[in-house]
Amino acid sequence: MNLSSRLDEISKQFGSKTAYYFMDKGSTYGELNEAVNRFASGLEKLGVKKGDHVALILGNSPHFVIALYGALRLGAKIIPINPIYTPDEIGYIVKNGDVKVIVSLDLLVPLAEKMHNLLPNVEHYIVCESGDERAKGLDPTQLSVYSKLKSFTQLLTSGESGYNGPDLNEDDVAIILYTSGTTGKPKGAMLTHRNLYSNASDVGAYLKMSGDDRVVTTLPMFHVFCLTVALNAPLLNGATLLIVPRFSPAEIFELAKKYEPTVFAGVPTMYNFLYQYPEGNPEDLSSLRLCISGGASLPVALLKNFEQKFNVVVSEGYGLSEASPVTTFNPLDRPRKAGSIGTSILNVENKVVNELGEEVPVGQVGELVVKGPNVMKGYYKMPEETAATIRDEWLYTGDLAKQDEDGYIYIVDRKKDMIIVGGYNVYPREVEEVLYEHPEVVEVAVLGVPDPNLGEAVKCFVVKKNEELTENELLAYCQEHLAKYKLPKSIEFLEELPKNTTGKILRRALKEKVLQS
Repeated sequence: MNLSSRLDEISKQFGSKTAYYFMDKGSTYGELNEAVNRFASGLEKLGVKKGDHVALILGNSPHFVIALYGALRLGAKIIPINPIYTPDEIGYIVKNGDVKVIVSLDLLVPLAEKMHNLLPNVEHYIVCESGDERAKGLDPTQLSVYSKLKSFTQLLTSGESGYNGPDLNEDDVAIILYTSGTTGKPKGAMLTHRNLYSNASDVGAYLKMSGDDRVVTTLPMFHVFCLTVALNAPLLNGATLLIVPRFSPAEIFELAKKYEPTVFAGVPTMYNFLYQYPEGNPEDLSSLRLCISGGASLPVALLKNFEQKFNVVVSEGYGLSEASPVTTFNPLDRPRKAGSIGTSILNVENKVVNELGEEVPVGQVGELVVKGPNVMKGYYKMPEETAATIRDEWLYTGDLAKQDEDGYIYIVDRKKDMIIVGGYNVYPREVEEVLYEHPEVVEVAVLGVPDPNLGEAVKCFVVKKNEELTENELLAYCQEHLAKYKLPKSIEFLEELPKNTTGKILRRALKEKVLQS
């Protein structure tokens, strides 16, 4: 079984059931599956074959879902790309990923015109109509890239509704996800059909997803968190997607009033925005049975405040692109432990090890390693990096963690983000948790900066509610809750913290800011 065949199976069982709503328009599973067939057939008629690489440069939309499952049905390898990446970033991934076909919004046609001479291997640009006024004034016939442009709508029209794709091997690569990484160029994590199907299936079972669920799909679809938890897992279980083009608290509350969602998946900053939203009525979210948090550590204070305000459980989990991505979740049938990423999901093993790869005792900090059918095949065209990351079938995550006597795992910090102050280890998350407890703090990020005496010192970036809050007040607050070597040397107030499109705080941008100052 794979994602494509499972969608076909669901469409035969529940063809008239709504698969998704987008901009107040619904589509059934039968209609979705037919569009997937037509897209796969249309690609094949363009000369796209099993194993060819297809890039999706799209935001959250039915276009993404149809193109994703259509390319999978054909047996192509899909490379999702963030549509707001710079031309250089997109160009690197397209070149490195040996992309043959790009599927994108019409708004990106000028970018295709600018770059197509630099990307000779791209044979077709499949253009999705956005309806945006900025795209209506463009005359594609005047472009040198015109011969390579194909209409998404026309591709569907030309495709066969009863298309049967080639046989797919579960060990064939299905998706190459380029990880942003902390240093250097992004690496392409190769995820197989088995990786993706097993993780979506296991996540769906773990979270008890069913055809009765309505899942808010507002995380970016090109990101693996959304791909598995808020797109693939719901579709494999016959649930309904509530597709949101981009996250905004106002839109989420309006959507909730209209469609009564049962599951919301988001990153910590989304929960913070929903909690802080002045017009947010707790009754509007009363239909939710479960909230899922991932992508970064959820501050305990925020978790407790959100749950208390909206009367819903937030289950924090953990994952990474190289593991398709989910490896743990807080269980739904046992007590949830605040601050923990929970326990291993079905069919996945997690353990905490020392530098020699030996499991450490309960409560001791080490590196989190993972094993299971969800672990990637390797990095595309990077055998050395693959060998360094996967050892004896265990995926080394680079995250520092500890485990309690009940098997619950706690992420301490990124291995690379740990601050060493005078020989003592300081974990940024520990300092961040303390600052989040302060009632006037909205957001915080902590990192290490060079110090001539101690090697490194702790620096904090804070977004505050009250303009009157001072650095000295916050430093005094920290002195009450932290050991002396963990205390911030300085606190800088910002209007907002830099974030990527998934809402994760960009420590790299803050480090660059420090270096420039």
